[in-house]
Amino acid sequence: MIKHERIERRRAYIFLSIGLVIVIYPFLLMVMSSFMTATQLLNNPQLIIPVPFTFSGYIGLFKRLDILNLFKNTIIIAGSVTLLNVFFDSLAAFALSKIKFPGRDALFGFMLFTLMIPGVLFFIPTYTMLYHWGWVNHYRALIFPSFVQFYSIFLMKQFMEQIPDELIEAAKIDGASDPRIYASIIIPMSLPVISTIAILIFMGAWNDFFGPLLYLRSPNMWTIQLGLQMFASSIPSSDAQIVWAGEVVITLPILILFLFLQKYFIQAFTNVGFK
Repeated sequence: MIKHERIERRRAYIFLSIGLVIVIYPFLLMVMSSFMTATQLLNNPQLIIPVPFTFSGYIGLFKRLDILNLFKNTIIIAGSVTLLNVFFDSLAAFALSKIKFPGRDALFGFMLFTLMIPGVLFFIPTYTMLYHWGWVNHYRALIFPSFVQFYSIFLMKQFMEQIPDELIEAAKIDGASDPRIYASIIIPMSLPVISTIAILIFMGAWNDFFGPLLYLRSPNMWTIQLGLQMFASSIPSSDAQIVWAGEVVITLPILILFLFLQKYFIQAFTNVGFK
């Protein structure tokens, strides 16, 4: 049995190592390409290790592209969308999982039904509505239509249902109101799923390209995704290294956020917080 377990473990390590290489290779290629010159990228695209290393891509990123302003715009939008979703989605999930009220199951069923409708069907009516409201070319056109997501409510509700009802009842006996229960019991015990939702929503808002392209007209309001794409479509091939450097810079915030919150991300799907 011990020998068989060792063999199975070695096989698992081999498959995991292969998967790691497949996942890491594109990211490594992107990072290495950001340190190459345009000549190396165009004439020898199969080169992996740049010889010599050059920081011209990163220098050009700050000289040729208003990267700090693009970062500011993206953080405002992605941060606002994330904070609003975490607050309102957790409130809705708390109500649907721990508060009994007429029509609760019907409301939740309707929310699940909406998840089956392709989001692309709402683009035209949403744009028409926001255009008549005068919201086009404003941050609120990207923030407020996205401040609640039913899929996030669903994940939070499923997680909160595992919180023992005895804790809620004991808190009510001690005189705690629903807002106090939400803030003192539900939120601290739901940190794994809240962190997971925060990662997913921030990543979606950070990487969003179509929304800013549709609603933001002024270049000084562009997000980093839109700004880099517009820059890449207008520059000559001699500045290709700037685009690669921009892709690395775009990826780093998401990577750093995940590294800090990965413990909660794993707990949200393994339920270890209740074991």
